[in-house]
Amino acid sequence: MNRTDDRELCRVLGYEFSNIGLLENALTHSSYCYENKLKYSANNERLEFLGDAVFDAVIAEELYHRLSENEEGDLSKIRASIVCEQSLLRKAGDINLTSYLRLGHGEEMSVGSRKHNSLVADALEATIGAIYLDGGWEAAKGVVLHLFEDIIRDALLGKLRNDYKTALQELLQARGDSHISYKIEGEEGPDHDKTFFAVLRNNGVVIGRGAGSTKKQAEQNAAREALEKMYS
Repeated sequence: MNRTDDRELCRVLGYEFSNIGLLENALTHSSYCYENKLKYSANNERLEFLGDAVFDAVIAEELYHRLSENEEGDLSKIRASIVCEQSLLRKAGDINLTSYLRLGHGEEMSVGSRKHNSLVADALEATIGAIYLDGGWEAAKGVVLHLFEDIIRDALLGKLRNDYKTALQELLQARGDSHISYKIEGEEGPDHDKTFFAVLRNNGVVIGRGAGSTKKQAEQNAAREALEKMYS
């Protein structure tokens, strides 16, 4: 990694390191250390261990504040959908993290494999750990929330599992008594290309409307609209 790379990645992360060596450490895989005869502590495994804990804690605190009426079980499910390898890979791809990694030759040849994906996710967690050591809790929290805001929102809206009806039902039940009902109130178009219109009520009050090519899709879109209104 050269200084131009340092500046570019810091810009993408929204954080300037006081000790840039921590960032270099976070992006160095053990295979690179082995091939270049560097000491063990130069790889990112210890920072990944720390970053994993910091990432988990930041998301847990954020959900605790955003979902003040939800029980522990609901919070745990949503946190698990965010703090996972899939989410880390999505964000690593967004910031093109792979291009900054220092890997051994064998690992560079494994791009796209399950093993490679795992080390990329680990490197992002290590980067979070490096930011925590360099700037403290608030710095790490700021970067995590900046990077993962869209994933957090997707999780709250049920998009990570693409089941808005279940997500909405769990949320409303956690907030107290509720009676959810869906009704198809109209359709239009020829038989081979129909559009259905669904209305969603909670305790008799309309909270969402949706359209879709099937009745099920229309209901899902009604639930999605209700969730978006609740989190807007």
